[in-house]
Amino acid sequence: MCVRQVALNKPSGLQVLPGGLFQQRTVLTQLCWSVKKQNSTLNSQETHPVPVHRLGRGTSGILLCAKTKVAKTRLAAYFADGTSLVGATSNRKAERSGTRKISKIYRALVTGILVDDKVIIDQPIGIVRYPGVAKGLYVASPSGKPALSKVEVLERDEKQNCTLVQVEIESGRPHQIRIHLSFIGHPLLGDPLYIAGGQPRCFDPELVDESFAQDGGYQRPTNPVPGDCGYYLHAHRLVLSHPTTNEMIYITAPLSTILQTSDEANGSPGSISINSGN
Repeated sequence: MCVRQVALNKPSGLQVLPGGLFQQRTVLTQLCWSVKKQNSTLNSQETHPVPVHRLGRGTSGILLCAKTKVAKTRLAAYFADGTSLVGATSNRKAERSGTRKISKIYRALVTGILVDDKVIIDQPIGIVRYPGVAKGLYVASPSGKPALSKVEVLERDEKQNCTLVQVEIESGRPHQIRIHLSFIGHPLLGDPLYIAGGQPRCFDPELVDESFAQDGGYQRPTNPVPGDCGYYLHAHRLVLSHPTTNEMIYITAPLSTILQTSDEANGSPGSISINSGN
């Protein structure tokens, strides 16, 4: 069986999958176009270019994509298994850390100064009806699904009243980092949607507009929606076990200046790097 995958460094502003107002300018359509353009040796029935997870439109960084159906199935299972393990009981914490086959680490710039150097957030994430979001908006909710984020402070900027953090997520709930950081009172700097408490900035269920625009997407909402950009969140590192060889692969995407520590800012931005090893 042929297992092929590719890691992309997605820019902020590019949507991963078609939806709403974005039907053509997406990672998926560009990935399909690129694979079709190449003279691939893969059988056309085997070729199946598709992202195996998502990043928010305003989120940049590593996006793992599969080139075959086999790769898509196996890699998607990695993400699903990692999320399901979060729902395990606390006495299985050691077991969870030893069985994860994929790990994702992000950089984020948040408002305010985090006092604690390390914070673990396990606030569940659920869905509420929200204007302009057909399937509902993900928010912090006691009745939601389990989610776990590990936050580590990298640098504090008292003058600008912001904190640079590293976040490792052990589950893959939509907009998890944005929701979790805002839940503890430190929304992403520039986030147009989520505010302290993990809730939307403005919310009125009576304003839900379910009419369609001419291009097949929903009407442009007047309130902020998840696809709006302006925040600073970057998928910086990804570690996974190769689907066939089980070799550990380490992928790193370069950081923008604003997401670098003072020491890192003295070096060059570099390019996406992929290393393997035990």
